[in-house]
Amino acid sequence: MFNRELSWLSFDRRVLELAEDDSVPLLERVRFLSIVSSNLDEFFEIRVAGIMQQEESASHPATREFLLEVLEKARSLVEAEQACWKDRLVPALESAGIRFRSRHQLDDSARKELSPLFDREILPALTPLAIDPSHPFPVLTNKGLYLLVLLRDPVSGEGRRAVVPVPRVLPRVLAYGADHSRCFTLLSHVIQAFIDRLFPGLDLLGSWAFRITRNSDLYVDEEEAGNLLEAIEDEIRNLRKGAPVRLEIESDAPDEETTWLLKSIGLKPENAFRITGPVNMMRLGSLVDLVARPDLLYPTFIPALPTECADPSRLYDRISRQDLLLHHPYESFGPVVDFIRQAARDESVVAIKLTLYRTSGDSPVVEALKEAARNGKQVTALVELRARFDELNNIEWARQLEEAGAHVVYGLTGLKTHCKACLVVRKEKAGLRRYAHLGTGNYNPRTARIYTDFSLLTADEEITSEVGLLFNVLTGNLGRPKFRHLLIAPFELSRRIIDLIESEASAARSGRKSGIFAKVNSLVDPEVIEALCRASQAGVRVELLVRGVCCLRPGVPGLSENVRVRSVLGRFLEHSRIFRFENSGGEPVILLGSADWMQRNFVRRVECVFPVRDKSLRRRIEQEIIATYAERLGDAKELRMDGSYEPCAPEARRAPCAQDAFLSLASRHQPEQVSAPSKKARGRSARRRR
Repeated sequence: MFNRELSWLSFDRRVLELAEDDSVPLLERVRFLSIVSSNLDEFFEIRVAGIMQQEESASHPATREFLLEVLEKARSLVEAEQACWKDRLVPALESAGIRFRSRHQLDDSARKELSPLFDREILPALTPLAIDPSHPFPVLTNKGLYLLVLLRDPVSGEGRRAVVPVPRVLPRVLAYGADHSRCFTLLSHVIQAFIDRLFPGLDLLGSWAFRITRNSDLYVDEEEAGNLLEAIEDEIRNLRKGAPVRLEIESDAPDEETTWLLKSIGLKPENAFRITGPVNMMRLGSLVDLVARPDLLYPTFIPALPTECADPSRLYDRISRQDLLLHHPYESFGPVVDFIRQAARDESVVAIKLTLYRTSGDSPVVEALKEAARNGKQVTALVELRARFDELNNIEWARQLEEAGAHVVYGLTGLKTHCKACLVVRKEKAGLRRYAHLGTGNYNPRTARIYTDFSLLTADEEITSEVGLLFNVLTGNLGRPKFRHLLIAPFELSRRIIDLIESEASAARSGRKSGIFAKVNSLVDPEVIEALCRASQAGVRVELLVRGVCCLRPGVPGLSENVRVRSVLGRFLEHSRIFRFENSGGEPVILLGSADWMQRNFVRRVECVFPVRDKSLRRRIEQEIIATYAERLGDAKELRMDGSYEPCAPEARRAPCAQDAFLSLASRHQPEQVSAPSKKARGRSARRRR
């Protein structure tokens, strides 16, 4: 098996390759670079933090050695990230007429223009924090950007230090100049250019941007928590001052100042990362919104709207006759919103139940649930308060839903509710009938435009009855329920997946047709990996699409030579999970769901993997989706036995790509009708971008 942490860094390296790729639109490359930075933040907050905790509690020297190896690999990636910005993207932006200036490139003309802007809009928001015997080192927030300032009293000659927080409320990328001379720079660079104005009477010796990353793994003892919502709010506040795991500081900072900072926050030298460019590259993503250059972005794409979904008022009639499968983002997420919105307004609907893991800031799904509750319907929302980095958003949604009259629950003790399910109970002539939405992605219309996912809308009684049982388990804390069609974690998802793998191995040993195809975000679980290797040894051809972390080592003679692992990265985030088993002697088994093949998904989360029972939909998945991933290799790289990834096709990204094929297929269908946003809505969008 490959190591999980090193596989994570390998994934980030493949994302960085998209930022380095000249065939990707220029501003999209900047966006990919910001994604690498964001991914690395989470890597340090969660994975490195976990290794450091193990090191503190264990005496085994291997833990220390492994930590140093991980830090060295991460350092190499950060250096490549900085080189991509400085040597590739900045010159390419300059050639495209987009001028980005570092703090050392702010000449007299730039300073003259920026000076009044600094005095008017930046200086009033700055708060210098002196550090001396009467002012101890301050508590610095996780991932907050700061300036370390070195000063000297001209009278006494005494040296002084101060820390200046860079305000998060101000835009991090600033524009100056007009028209043909317009340039961009960072807020921190502007502050450094005029920082002496914060310290009148003192000599400025230097200033350097730095940032601290802290352990952000949320821990709440649910057994002890009297109120889970309040306990999580308290823990989030504590995370702001969690144990530090990384110091990033500008590379020209003196060694003695870096050493002083490390000592002040309690970190070892190997946890310091000297940065040659922007300290927080995630903020560079805002440049995309500041530059009106659609020619430097992927072409505008409007999701297709299936003809049978064009009239929302007839959606339930359509689902009652046949299951409906939507492939996002190529097909619109609108019908899913309509499914919930129509239920909120339909007098025949008596109850709506939905799981909420992540959603958008202006969620039409939550608004529909609130409307349904106000309309007197029984609304039950399972809100996952521990969705990483979305905890505060979900707390706010929970409170709003409760105020509207919905019943809000937080799932089962010790488990995250990660499944994507909605159940609507409707009163019809023949009695109560259930309708369900099951998905691989969140109820988030925004990410549904950039994540690849599936939505199944069904009135199949055998499926909807089990969806009803799933909600009863979540709200009623039932014991160990039995599901026939749905594969539910933590109850039996792992066992049933392994049983399906073993069934293919048995078929191969008997000389019958066999085969496994699986598309997941991550493959980490040891028991599944062992089962796949046994299947490989039995002669089963195993085709895996693993976007990110993959701990299975393919191609090992006598062990995994029949296993092929590919990774697809591109314009859209590959998020859907698909599982196909040949099932010799019967129809192929095709499953979709919310779960990756990881221990956390099998044991510590409530997950739902569901079958595609409609023959025409199974045929579509096989012929249109799985076949496309197998044939269009331009956006795919194959994992080798040594852990490296190699392009599956010559001239990799210039070869036909699966995502391009899906876009082409969707373009033949009716486009989703997109209304122009109101002036008020455009204002809200601009504020969110800032």
